[in-house]
Amino acid sequence: MAYEVLKAGRGLELRPLRLADARALFAQVDADRARLRRWLPWPDANRGPEDSRAYILRMRAQARAGIGQSFGLWWRDRLVGVAGFIWIDQPNRSGALGYWLAREAEGRGLMTAAVSALLRHGFRTLGLNRIEIRAGIRNRRSRAIPERLGFRREGTLRQAEWVNDRFVDHAVYGLLAGEWKGRR
Repeated sequence: MAYEVLKAGRGLELRPLRLADARALFAQVDADRARLRRWLPWPDANRGPEDSRAYILRMRAQARAGIGQSFGLWWRDRLVGVAGFIWIDQPNRSGALGYWLAREAEGRGLMTAAVSALLRHGFRTLGLNRIEIRAGIRNRRSRAIPERLGFRREGTLRQAEWVNDRFVDHAVYGLLAGEWKGRR
């Protein structure tokens, strides 16, 4: 399975996370912890660089197994987030994207560019037919990404995720290879 650096435009690169990135990854999570924990269940479990290192090792194992790929988002020589395939189902040629972005990098079109690069990678390189994104119903910023990129809203998963003492409903978005505007 191909796992390379992806150019996303806007000075943004998606690079496979390396163990040497653990400190920078932890620092970014720690700086944005309160904001991230509103929508994501894992920030409180990331208590130090060793937890970020363990995450990187898990993502590398998933990439080797062909069941996931995680990229650090590098902009202006800084790690400003993570995006990638949280799962890949090769027999069914489908996958799902997940992402988060540092507050300092929001509002610049970086996540839209990153997800566009991941769509290119997923449809062209990985040969996927369907890519899915799930986002908290009330997480407008996250939902704006698939809506902006032509995904179709396929429904709602009620109480789909337990996030910091509450259930969160998810909006489910899907995009098929034949619907993807970047296929030309």
